[in-house]
Amino acid sequence: MKKVKKIPLRTCVVTKEVLPKKELMRVVADKDGNVSVDPSGKANGRGAYLKLSEDVIVLAKKNRALDRKLEVEVPEHIYDELMKLVHG
Repeated sequence: MKKVKKIPLRTCVVTKEVLPKKELMRVVADKDGNVSVDPSGKANGRGAYLKLSEDVIVLAKKNRALDRKLEVEVPEHIYDELMKLVHG
């Protein structure tokens, strides 16, 4: 019998959808309050997951979901970086 590999699931902070970790992008804040996009999903710090879609990123920026989740003010360039990832 082959062991089934469990797919790690995470919740998008905006849509509250539970999706496979691979479909979400992690944004992380370290203990000094520096915020960065974490494509590897392994950076140290408090992480929040976002669905990579333009609508979700716009909404996250508008309702400050990342600011609340990470407990820091997320700089503008983070949203720009996320948009670049959406548009490839």
